Amino acid sequence: MNNYFIILAAGNSTRFNSKIPKQFISYKGLMLFEHSVNKAIKSNIFDKIILVINKKHSKYLKNYKNDKVVIIYGGRERYLSSLKSLKYIQNKKPKNVYIHDAARPNFSSKLLFRIKKALKKYNAVVPFLKPINTIKIKENKKIINFDRNNIYEIQTPQCFNFKILNKLSKANNKFITDECSLFLNKNIKVNFIKGEFINRKITSENDLEFMKKTYYGIGFDVHRLVPNRKLYLGGIVIKSKLGTLGHSDGDPVLHAITDAMLGACRQGDIGQKFSDKNKKYKNIRSTILLEKVVKEIKKNNYFINNLDINIITQTPKISNYKKKIIKSIASICDIQLNKINIKGKTTEKLGLIGKEKAIACEVIVSISQYD
Repeated sequence: MNNYFIILAAGNSTRFNSKIPKQFISYKGLMLFEHSVNKAIKSNIFDKIILVINKKHSKYLKNYKNDKVVIIYGGRERYLSSLKSLKYIQNKKPKNVYIHDAARPNFSSKLLFRIKKALKKYNAVVPFLKPINTIKIKENKKIINFDRNNIYEIQTPQCFNFKILNKLSKANNKFITDECSLFLNKNIKVNFIKGEFINRKITSENDLEFMKKTYYGIGFDVHRLVPNRKLYLGGIVIKSKLGTLGHSDGDPVLHAITDAMLGACRQGDIGQKFSDKNKKYKNIRSTILLEKVVKEIKKNNYFINNLDINIITQTPKISNYKKKIIKSIASICDIQLNKINIKGKTTEKLGLIGKEKAIACEVIVSISQYD
């Protein structure tokens, strides 16, 4: 093969409003850069993947291991990181090198193969899109029209003959935003091929918002109150003379949350998932059931936005336990405390709940999934 895939991930993400640089944030269940790594590996085009990072960001990769990936440290600017990566692989005598921005995780495998095919006739292949919006430019304090057909929105991965790119990079001492510029500055032919709309660069948090879909689920559960049973609410034990009757531990709060999450994911309901006819769920803690569902929705690239919970009971007073319940649910769902809201409600002594013979809970959950 003798092809190398270089992922530039040494930036500080100054435009991305996060304590964690965007290339290391969680996206679809993986760190952002991992999507590019996995697609490169799956293509079987490359001998090795080179991940170029800022040395001070090493802490984000403490637990990351991949035999196909070599991690090296980059420079202060993008072009210096690119130059360091080329220097690192030059002794391997690669034929071609693909250079890619870690902030573009959504390119398809088809794009890699189209680039590979186009490279047979050219020494440089670059994907691009034409803008869909009207373009105007400012010139001498005047705003003038500009023909958008003459504008190319450049993407990565870009692919080059290694020898030519290495020579041009060594001779360059100016700031550039991509390697294609080195070829154009020397009037070397570049083959521009059609890029992909999904291959947009993630620059700010708004770019992630644009890529996600949000779903909602409603959950409800009610249990009879009986003697000689513990009362579990939201995963904690509540002091009470009466407890909930149920096949499991009878926690109406966690059951309603579980039901809401399954509904939001269009995965049926808690009765289908954990049937009360199955002996293995007899007296099982509801924390275990909810943990299973949370694990599954994360595996399918969903994340929880927020939970709004109504606990409907005449007694006990929920306000006395609200903080503990929120802390318990946050731990089970692996979310922040401020994503959970709990309200204690009564039925004004009406019905079974009002007569302290039952307790109920209703939940609305919002979850999102990236396209």
